[in-house]
Amino acid sequence: MATFRVACSTITWGSERPRREVDPLAEIAAAGYEGAPCGMGGGSSPAEVKARYSAYGLAPAPGYLGAAFWEAEQQDAIVEQAQELAGFMAAVGCTELFVASQGFDAMTASGRTRRQAAAQVRPEEMLSADAFKQFAETLSAVGRATQAEGVKSCFHNHVGTFIETREEIDTLFGLVDHDVVFQGPDIGHLAWAGADPVAFCHDYGEEIRSVHLKDIDPAVLARGLADGWDYGQFSEAGIFAELGEGMVDLPAVLDVLRRADYQGWIIIETDRTMKATAYESAVISRQYLKRLGL
Repeated sequence: MATFRVACSTITWGSERPRREVDPLAEIAAAGYEGAPCGMGGGSSPAEVKARYSAYGLAPAPGYLGAAFWEAEQQDAIVEQAQELAGFMAAVGCTELFVASQGFDAMTASGRTRRQAAAQVRPEEMLSADAFKQFAETLSAVGRATQAEGVKSCFHNHVGTFIETREEIDTLFGLVDHDVVFQGPDIGHLAWAGADPVAFCHDYGEEIRSVHLKDIDPAVLARGLADGWDYGQFSEAGIFAELGEGMVDLPAVLDVLRRADYQGWIIIETDRTMKATAYESAVISRQYLKRLGL
């Protein structure tokens, strides 16, 4: 039987305008979530992180590592960083870690950066075959290092990076070691990039170990594609919708995960909300999931 633990990212609070002087964890708990992602920032020890979350009745959820996996000269440093972060994750009780590509500001052969090419990626803006091989080699090394700490590396697709489209994900996963590299998809970013999230979860269901759940505003997406917006313009205009208010077939996504016997965190993440507050956004998404049985 599938088991879902529902967390909420604090990123929404960081993008509030105007910012309120509140503790995001307090509002995440009040909105009915079980946890929130954590990382090593701020210098807190694992024990201190666990105590802070526990004070609100929350559990730490998987953190995030972004890296230039395609850069051969960075491989050793990336693996070392991943192993350190995995040790921290294990110490706070997490058994998964999101790992993702960087590359927002990397210049491509087209003369555009991947940030500029968001949701409009051309073949000449993708990594070369050799770069894909290096990416897979480093990612697999990271997977082995984190697994040694008891933590699974879950690859996370992201618009504006070098692994955005379904084609890029499939190419990468044709090269990685599937014993140590798993899927940690961002459902909203799949839709934003033009992929079918339901088909993706069906195809990769047995490899998915952690999920970011987002919804996408179809009107904003259509305007941005028509006008050739970059990543920041999409975000500023409100590409991210609260769950149930966008275009993603979330009930179908969750149904596929249930049938795959999914066991893990579902992390709600609205990078920037158009609602009055991050708390209002969090409540809307949590209530929607409750109506779906989560």
